[in-house]
Amino acid sequence: MVRIVISSGHGLHIRGASGIIDEVDESRRVVEEVANVLGNLGADVVTYHDDVSTSQNENLNRIVDFHNSQPPHDLDVSCHFNAFEPTDKPMGCEVLYVSQLDLADNLSYAMSKVAGFVNRGAKYRDDLFFLNSTAEPAVLIEVCFVDSTADCELYQQHFNFLCYTIARTLVGENFEAEMPDELPEEGSIDGYFTARGKCSHFGGPDDEGVSPDEGLAFIYDYEQRPDLFLDQQPPGTTGLARRLNPDVFYLACRWDYDVTPKDMLDDADLQALVKATKTGRSAYAWPADWGPHGDTDRVADLSPGLMEYLGITTDDDVEVIYPAPREYGADV
Repeated sequence: MVRIVISSGHGLHIRGASGIIDEVDESRRVVEEVANVLGNLGADVVTYHDDVSTSQNENLNRIVDFHNSQPPHDLDVSCHFNAFEPTDKPMGCEVLYVSQLDLADNLSYAMSKVAGFVNRGAKYRDDLFFLNSTAEPAVLIEVCFVDSTADCELYQQHFNFLCYTIARTLVGENFEAEMPDELPEEGSIDGYFTARGKCSHFGGPDDEGVSPDEGLAFIYDYEQRPDLFLDQQPPGTTGLARRLNPDVFYLACRWDYDVTPKDMLDDADLQALVKATKTGRSAYAWPADWGPHGDTDRVADLSPGLMEYLGITTDDDVEVIYPAPREYGADV
């Protein structure tokens, strides 16, 4: 079992960078979501946020002391956000290290890949108290720049998938392994659903292609899969289709329930792998519904956020395989 201790940078009374978003607030948000995913992946994870310190020196020592007070573990992680000057330009992500070059490089690459950040890469830093003073191997993640409009938009849009990717990389998933150029022919893998063809988008408050009270094929209420939905039902609607969070990566296909039954499609641990033929970009997405209708001549409906990430529009071609096989880099 991988054991990880992860903390947010700075503290409640020792604030870090502030711009379009706030470093302390967002670092805590990232830490908690990454820890949640790590737990689901079977890791032993401990988190820490400094709510006590009133000086920078006390803050640094308190964070390091907490990490070093934990039982033997595999990795210490500190989560921060960068800042330079207000700009609309993308600035990117980076990961700082002293001894963990490979992990830092993999993390920065993976973050840039899933969120669209500029990859600033792994940066050797021998002048940082956290990296020099923690007893176990350590990395310091700089998620993005709080004063870059482009960075903050990407961060907010891809938050869930970004945290999921950070967690998977920390436990050793290899994001150098790209999805293959060609997926298997439809139905050619026993136990898997595959499809290829045109796509469109669906779901969310602005989707007038579904009725205000339209439900979903195998998700029957908000509590069943709250990770897929907006916190509040959009005004003037009652159906789950309109409540889907358009920024979350989800999809609908004409699933074969004999191969992928409804209770399997509702499994939050299983995702589909979706590749855009035009751009070559790929992403993981959760099944959310059955569709599109056969009359549309399309094989998949994707969330608006997923289509934007893949760099495609309506009637562009995609390839889908569910559940995403391990040999394609997915966590199944």
